[in-house]
Amino acid sequence: MQTIYNYFETIPKEHRSMIIVGGIAFFWILEGFFPLFKFDYKKWKHAIPNLFFTLTTVLVNLGLAFLLLKTADWVAVNNFGLINWLPEMPLWLYVVSGILFLDFFGAYLAHFTEHKIAPLWMVHLVHHSDHKVDTTSANRHHPIESVIRFAFTLLGVFIVGTPIAIVFMYQSMSLIFTQFTHANIKMPLKLDKFLSYFIVSPDMHKVHHHNMLPYTDSNYGNIFSIWDRIFGTYMELDRDKIVYGVDTFPDEIKNSSLKELLKQPFQGYKKPTNLEEVN
Repeated sequence: MQTIYNYFETIPKEHRSMIIVGGIAFFWILEGFFPLFKFDYKKWKHAIPNLFFTLTTVLVNLGLAFLLLKTADWVAVNNFGLINWLPEMPLWLYVVSGILFLDFFGAYLAHFTEHKIAPLWMVHLVHHSDHKVDTTSANRHHPIESVIRFAFTLLGVFIVGTPIAIVFMYQSMSLIFTQFTHANIKMPLKLDKFLSYFIVSPDMHKVHHHNMLPYTDSNYGNIFSIWDRIFGTYMELDRDKIVYGVDTFPDEIKNSSLKELLKQPFQGYKKPTNLEEVN
């Protein structure tokens, strides 16, 4: 663990880039062999806006990375934060605890908040309005959302007290997991269900991308499923019944246009429809 810790403490930027590109490439290929849904689409055409938003996400995080570095250095020097106030523990447990709590602040809490505050939902809508969810959808975030997510991660680093090595581990795992859970791959049902007791599995997350409430407002986690289970936001839905998108923004042509997606946060507020109201 010490060797891994030391590596992430000074991980080169090009290695972090390789994680992004390598992950997308790996799951892109895997989707071709084991697709969950056989989409009738031109995969590259669908990927263009998603890859654009992936690039803007990277640029936002690179531009603000100095804040993470400064905060992580400060908490380390001052022995500040939750994991630093706990009794002394083995390094592996220290790392797991840091990643677990960062996953709460940087992913679960950020995601939950975006669904509950109207203006933030309109920003997050760009991610949900994809009608053909695949691994390129993972970082389909409007630049405004990238800033919001970064702010929550920064808050997490401060409260949790994570040194930069754990921050980089968390970010690397977060990238791989979001590519994994969005990938259009079909896993054996029993395996997916088993994984969902510990981590966010592909089927678990895809329920979140169903186009109607209450499923849209569920399964907010990114790496660990524990937060959804603790806070009662875990839901299940037969994967064959999942319909991607948002029913109140049904225009797939507009939702595939980069120009329209950039304007999407500034449209009128609409939440998905509740299934109970429809039925």
